[in-house]
Amino acid sequence: MAEVAEKEIKVSLTDGAVRSFPAGTSLGEVAQKISPRLGREAVAAVVDGEPVDLAFHPPDGASVRFVTLEEAEGLEVLRHSTAHLLAEAVMHLHPGAKLGIGPAIEHGFYYDFDLPVSLTLEDLPAIEAEMRRLAGERQPFNREELSTAEAVELFRQAGQPYKVELIEDLAKQGAGRVSLYRQGDFVDLCRGPHVPDTGWIRAFKLTSVAGAYWRGDSRRPMLQRIYGVAFAKQSELETHLKMLEEAAKRDHRKLGRELDLFSVQDEGPGFPFFHPKGMIVRNVLEDFWRELHRKRGYQEIKTPIILNEGLWHRSGHWDHYRENMYFTVIDGQNYAVKPMNCPGAMLLYRRRIHSYRDLPLRLAELGLVHRHELSGVLHGLLRVRCFTQDDAHLFMTPGQIQREIEGVIDLTDYVYRLFGFEYHVELSTRPENAMGDPKLWEQAEAALAQALQAKGLLYKINPGDGAFYGPKIDFHLRDCLGRTWQCGTIQLDFQMPERFDLTYVGEDGQKHRPVMVHRVVFGSIERFIGILTEHFAGAFPLWLAPVQVKVLPVTPAAADYGEQVATALEEAGLRAEVDGRNEKIGYRIREAQLEKVPYMLVVGEKEAASGTVAVRTRNGGDQGVRPLEEFTRQAAEEARSRSLESTACGRAGRD
Repeated sequence: MAEVAEKEIKVSLTDGAVRSFPAGTSLGEVAQKISPRLGREAVAAVVDGEPVDLAFHPPDGASVRFVTLEEAEGLEVLRHSTAHLLAEAVMHLHPGAKLGIGPAIEHGFYYDFDLPVSLTLEDLPAIEAEMRRLAGERQPFNREELSTAEAVELFRQAGQPYKVELIEDLAKQGAGRVSLYRQGDFVDLCRGPHVPDTGWIRAFKLTSVAGAYWRGDSRRPMLQRIYGVAFAKQSELETHLKMLEEAAKRDHRKLGRELDLFSVQDEGPGFPFFHPKGMIVRNVLEDFWRELHRKRGYQEIKTPIILNEGLWHRSGHWDHYRENMYFTVIDGQNYAVKPMNCPGAMLLYRRRIHSYRDLPLRLAELGLVHRHELSGVLHGLLRVRCFTQDDAHLFMTPGQIQREIEGVIDLTDYVYRLFGFEYHVELSTRPENAMGDPKLWEQAEAALAQALQAKGLLYKINPGDGAFYGPKIDFHLRDCLGRTWQCGTIQLDFQMPERFDLTYVGEDGQKHRPVMVHRVVFGSIERFIGILTEHFAGAFPLWLAPVQVKVLPVTPAAADYGEQVATALEEAGLRAEVDGRNEKIGYRIREAQLEKVPYMLVVGEKEAASGTVAVRTRNGGDQGVRPLEEFTRQAAEEARSRSLESTACGRAGRD
């Protein structure tokens, strides 16, 4: 039996089976022996919890799970391998290139390069062609290990200072050995795993070039980052590219200019300007927010934008968030521009003694905050340096936690469904830089999980991604193109009430510590408007549209009736404009459609005589003639109901 044990290994598979193979069998051979199909489809494996290549030889008794391109893990392996292929191609075309890093990301990959030339989009086809040539060679990805000293010497001789820096940092952290991967004449520092060979890399496309500071540090060199996308199948790649094409049409920055909603000026990078029409959208959203919160027992507050440095030490932001803050000096004392609203809410709570009868106390604030962002990551309204959070801070007794969190979940669900968003939920747990007692963190995480379970919401755990003061529930919206956006969040906090010595008098007459919930629903007004602009492609539902109805007199003789129509609409609470320019009616209709006005009312002498309007929609065309009073009543009801459907044209339907 001892002799047999030396010649065989036993492997536990995910279906519970235990299979025996000759000693020295690679995982690729194991997959082939299990099933020819698995042998064809497996790209990597997980052995005893660690991802490995198929060339790996599993030890006796190993637990093995194979990974295919049908799984997210398999796609990540493919995309990481494509990043290496990109780097090999760039090294062939630009032999003096110095290599940064090249990870897999959502839908694709990128690689950072220090190059003597500046790349543009026009350079990408040549790089992509070289990648395809190399992929056709089916170069194996071969893993090897070296001591950190050997690896430093290898990359130093190759003229790769960024790799040398990475290895030296690993050595300082205690690493004695590192792994490298070779394909063809290319070698890179990498943990892996990778697909078996470059022939697996077929469905990919290079998409853009951008600047990126080395290791995200603005004091370090600016590198050139090439982005790409990669998929298992060409059909999936083509679907994604069509989505990107549609997303480009919906880009909120482009639509913001075309629809005259908002802009970012050179004099204030990251500080958006809202134009009159954009302010209408913003004010309608804020009015909606206020209405919702009044009905749910919130009290609106406003706290200062600038507060002294001592407050930020007390709140913990100084230690955990200082690099993202702006500062000023007033009367010789240091102040900070607030990056978050919560310390102001603490001060308001603390201004007087509270009884348990006062709780829960729900304080809501549309609070303007400022955060320092690197210029390279600024992106229209989606990544800015100042924004308005639709914040709320709920103070409660421990016994009220679950009910209050469930109430916030219900509110968030109502808002997202109103806009037609689906969403998924993540529970983010204690980060490395967390402050406070770990036992309180465990209690807070359990309370959030219990509330999610009580509401029947499926969720996944996002380990270590909580705020520094508490765990959180994050809501990720899915828009009409299938893209996800993290917007709403619910953060349960036992720490700040402790730091600010907040108390309430309980039924026993003694002082107790309240629990606090931080939460946003939109996330930020600016970012949510950007998301909505792209989600609706600028064609906002009637209740949000800056101009809801455009009145178009056919001739000057109908101009007076056009004004009467607009007045009737405005008296019904609708936003209407008259376009009486001396232009052909077809031209003016087309202009209104480009402005994405939901309804156009064409009026002539015939309509004036009968008190009617000829109704058109931005996408549906001519909807026929209707009595003005009937259209006005139905349009006003559509706006009041905040419907996503066009109902005032006589038949319900999506624009």
